[in-house]
Amino acid sequence: MPRITRLLIANRGEIARRITRTAREMGIATVAVYADADAAAPFVRDADEAVALWGNTSAETYLDAAKLLEAARRAGADAVHPGYGFLAESAEFARAVIGAGLIWVGPRPEAIAAMGDKLSAKKLMTEARVPTLPAVEVTGGTAAEICEQGRPVGYPLLVKAAGGGGGKGMRVVGNEAALAEAVAGARREAAAAFGNDTVFLERYLQGARHVEVQVMGDRHGNVVHCFERECSIQRRHQKIIEEAPSPAVDAALGLRLGEAAVAAARAIGYDNAGTVEFLLDKRRKFHFLEMNTRLQVEHPVTEEVTGLDLVREQIRVAEGDPLSFGQEDLRLNGHAIEARVYAEDPAHDFLPATGRLVAWEPDPALPARFESGVESGSDVSVHFDPLLAKVIVHAPTRTEAALRLANVLERLRVHGVTTNRDFLVNVLRHDAFLAGDTSTDFIERHNPPRERHVGAEEVRAAALAVALGAQQAHRAEARVLKTPPSGWRNNPSVMQEVRCVHRGEEVIARYLRHRDGGFTYEIDGQVGRARIIRSGDGRIELEIDGVQRAFSVVSDGLRHWVQSAAGEVRLVETPRFPEPEREEVAGGYAAPMPGKVVVVNVEPGRRVSAGEVLIILEAMKMEHLITCTQDGTVQQVRVTAGAQVEAGQILLVVDTGESKT
Repeated sequence: MPRITRLLIANRGEIARRITRTAREMGIATVAVYADADAAAPFVRDADEAVALWGNTSAETYLDAAKLLEAARRAGADAVHPGYGFLAESAEFARAVIGAGLIWVGPRPEAIAAMGDKLSAKKLMTEARVPTLPAVEVTGGTAAEICEQGRPVGYPLLVKAAGGGGGKGMRVVGNEAALAEAVAGARREAAAAFGNDTVFLERYLQGARHVEVQVMGDRHGNVVHCFERECSIQRRHQKIIEEAPSPAVDAALGLRLGEAAVAAARAIGYDNAGTVEFLLDKRRKFHFLEMNTRLQVEHPVTEEVTGLDLVREQIRVAEGDPLSFGQEDLRLNGHAIEARVYAEDPAHDFLPATGRLVAWEPDPALPARFESGVESGSDVSVHFDPLLAKVIVHAPTRTEAALRLANVLERLRVHGVTTNRDFLVNVLRHDAFLAGDTSTDFIERHNPPRERHVGAEEVRAAALAVALGAQQAHRAEARVLKTPPSGWRNNPSVMQEVRCVHRGEEVIARYLRHRDGGFTYEIDGQVGRARIIRSGDGRIELEIDGVQRAFSVVSDGLRHWVQSAAGEVRLVETPRFPEPEREEVAGGYAAPMPGKVVVVNVEPGRRVSAGEVLIILEAMKMEHLITCTQDGTVQQVRVTAGAQVEAGQILLVVDTGESKT
């Protein structure tokens, strides 16, 4: 086969950057494609050339096969790598790429099709003697028909998208009453994410572990496994922490898992990178879930413990070369853990977040592998998955890998958008996680703190860093009148002050500068001495009451993020003049984020009950339910299905009969 010289990457974000990096090392030119919202994204700049797809939604851009093929033609590409998600597991797209005379960097379309129909895949696995869970495709349209199909599966069950993964189009259902609505929601979500609304029902194993095996095949009949990964730490059925190897798998079990995965791959003549996913129950019995016929998000942990470059192997196999290694060549080296940093709010049910990243700066003193799709100044839009980056640490032992990764995350400067960073740190340091007590219900069982606890002393130190850093900057920048103090007062003998708010509580930092350059400070009734040791480039080192501490201070208007060795403190400076208030309506239900209204279930005059779903909002490829909190009567409905709404916009108003003030 001919060699690849110009590779189009039919994806975005961190995986596009990851593929570009390996392609460049192999001497292959790369072509990016981009939606309107991604025009200034780092992955676009990294590529040798980039082609606009003219649109914003997934359906208009990365799911549009015709646009992708036209982009390849215009750029003169001779190959296409699909990454993961979007069209990576579309047999039709793979056939179209090959039909256009391009090299497809992935498995044969027939193999994708065999595993793309997940129910047929289960049948194939049964024939290959791989254990499976009972499942059935949803073909009925009425609630009664759907419930009838669910009975043989049993409860609890899982509604799953047949055409994709990553937690999209997935719902856990405990009884028949909730099944029809869960199926409808999963269908909508699957259609938006994968362009395929087919769903099926599968028996749900509570307290199981999610263990998967990386496989690689070539076109010369070679198939090997690259050991297992565990991906049990999940929220909303999406993985957030992955590791290799699994703490629950010993050598004997690992051998059986590897043999089952290779058997699954051989059953469909597999010839590229893929992952065979299993559930490992409490009796240490494993059950086939699905095979992902693509590269996985969590592939770096396998690379770290084996020394492989899986993207390089994918490209070599696509060019017709045999695998560069055999099963006997692979050895496990140490332990690797990956954490996915998402723009989301764990304290509010992991609701996706949007905005501009004021800062994205890993600490250079702490070695780690960052696979990121963002940089300082990047916009996190509502149109795509909120994954910002994957952070991977490789260490001799699992405990060291976990604690080092927690430290790396804690010192990461990620400001401007709410993230799950502190939640990840709390999981990694949790006693149960360190003991290897991991399962898919880990978060529900152990309930790690959703936010980082910030002590009063740390808040005071952060407020002092903001106040003294600001006065130092003002002094350095002043062209005239350098001697008057900064702050709200201009009397040098009176303490200056900076007022901030931390989590709803006001913090007032007062300080008085002395002739020797030191300061007297007063915060929350505590009085002490401080001096600036050095400052510049957003960093300030202070001696506070004889103890030296270093801080970085990133400011965006009145918002300040103070980072120290202990973690981040967010402060909002009180403006000198009042700002306009957001509209507040008694009984009003506001949009928690920008998004699209998918379903409006009510109309004015209707009685509603607490717990009832009023509106369904779609954002970042996930559905979010606006649920009634108190019985009442719908007074106003301000939106219709299909409408785009902004964060904080009032969607509807419910009259609860209580007096309004």
